Amino acid sequence: MYAVVAHHYWGTPGGGQLVCAATAWSLDATGRTPVLTGTFKFDPAKYREWYGIDLSKYPAVTFPISARAFGLWARLWVWRPAAKAVRKYKPEIVFIDEVTYKPLLKEKDYKLVEYIHFPFEVVVDPRFKGTGLAYGEDPYIMERYGKFPLNLYWKTFVKGLRRYMRENPFHAADVVLVNSKWTAEVAKMVYGERPAVLNPPLPPNVEIVEKPKPFDERKPWVVMLGRFSQEKRYHWVVTQVAPRLFKEVPEARLIIFGGAATPTLQAYKERVRRMAQEAGLKVAETLDADAQVYLIANAPRRLINEAMDRARAFLHATINEHWGIAVAEAMARGLTPVVHKSGGAWTDLAEEGRYGLGYQTAEEAVEALAKALTQPLGLDPRERVASLTLDNYAKALSRYVR
Repeated sequence: MYAVVAHHYWGTPGGGQLVCAATAWSLDATGRTPVLTGTFKFDPAKYREWYGIDLSKYPAVTFPISARAFGLWARLWVWRPAAKAVRKYKPEIVFIDEVTYKPLLKEKDYKLVEYIHFPFEVVVDPRFKGTGLAYGEDPYIMERYGKFPLNLYWKTFVKGLRRYMRENPFHAADVVLVNSKWTAEVAKMVYGERPAVLNPPLPPNVEIVEKPKPFDERKPWVVMLGRFSQEKRYHWVVTQVAPRLFKEVPEARLIIFGGAATPTLQAYKERVRRMAQEAGLKVAETLDADAQVYLIANAPRRLINEAMDRARAFLHATINEHWGIAVAEAMARGLTPVVHKSGGAWTDLAEEGRYGLGYQTAEEAVEALAKALTQPLGLDPRERVASLTLDNYAKALSRYVR
């Protein structure tokens, strides 16, 4: 028996890629052979390095080219390689984490599982103007696609979305899953029904530290982790948060680890560096330098883990983050997460203050960080992420499949 796992682009590490890799592994555990489908060629062996999940033994169906540009538009064509795999392998199940699968429904003779990272309808449908999540309102979208020329790129995407997007997922799919309670509430607003929540797992190669260093042996460091991309809001942190934090806690340091594998990401990193320097901050690119802000691109996991093990707080600046795998990874190492009071990072990981601190303004972020850096809080974030294992994800998915 076969099971198709369809994702728009497998070629870079990210939350969606982790979910799909974990799903392939989980379906394999149920006795089905996963078939990986995506728009562009990719190297399955990378998943062992990124997440500790081996995808190299599974067949893959992709377009015969490699590409990193036009990743947003790639979402529009996710159904094409999936349709090819359906014809060739005649799967029992199709798992897809995109909305653009309307053409797949024409001759559907398999069970379909849709996993929603975020309901795109709330962004593009005029009915949801005023919710704070529509285009022009949601900071997550506007940080990345709000200005020329990317606003044109976005508008072209929306036109294609209307052509290929399925309608109500509860009418199209046999099972509808989402990544967080926050996303489930947004989905209920859009579709009228609440999907089941299946949190993404921690990657198997991310350990939950058994005995993290005590507070007094850690340094007043704040760590951030995520690609150097506009929606991560590093520019906001170095201009609005860091200068105030260093006045409150002079010995504090800000360490930003980010992927910068493309010219666009590299350009954003340089922009953040310039903005930090213009704000009067001392910037370096290696931890052995004397600085206040460290911008470290494409760091090995060993270096990231070492820094986390010496730090006291983890800052996540994205607004309306649907889940936040980097937050979960930091919690696994015992760091106090400081996250915006929106999205799944706040509802499902920090659990609205139970396992971390929240903020809405720059002043509140500085206050929360200063608190996390200067006094033990009695929080153990590891308790929250202890259940986010690949095995538990597989068991939960298996129940839905049955």
